[in-house]
Amino acid sequence: MRIISGKYRGKKIFPEKNFRARPTTDLAKESLFNILTNHFMFEKISALDLFSGTGSISYEFASRGCNEIIAIESDYKHYRFIRKMIEELKFEQLKVIKTDAFRYIIACNRKFDIIFADPPYDLKGIEKISSLIFENNILHEKGWLIIEHSKMLDFSCHNHFILKKIYSRVNFSIFS
Repeated sequence: MRIISGKYRGKKIFPEKNFRARPTTDLAKESLFNILTNHFMFEKISALDLFSGTGSISYEFASRGCNEIIAIESDYKHYRFIRKMIEELKFEQLKVIKTDAFRYIIACNRKFDIIFADPPYDLKGIEKISSLIFENNILHEKGWLIIEHSKMLDFSCHNHFILKKIYSRVNFSIFS
């Protein structure tokens, strides 16, 4: 796993061998961030990374100069790894919180420009994430919600759905 672009371009990240997270592939991550680069000025936005896992997406936002990133991770080993990487890379704009992503969405009292959610593909309730985000009003009006999911899910009927991108086995549904 590596950081694709920005200040830390090419930096390799090595999670422990028994890490249970499924990081977004470099190809999918690079393709997604190419799209995001055309719509957002990273230096002026805030991002929320739900189900952070290795923290790969958060590091990409931070490396590209994102103003503020909050990573949400419930697994203690993953949370600890992200904290270690934040310290090692000196990402002062990145904060990790150890909590359940659904609880965070419900309790959150602020808005983000980009929300990225990469839950386990077999997670119960994955199809409710987009509705919860919009019901709890935590996405700025022109912001984007991106959900990484398996090909088995189809979000195209959701009111806020705008685009689906597929990169090999990785599916991104984008909402605004």
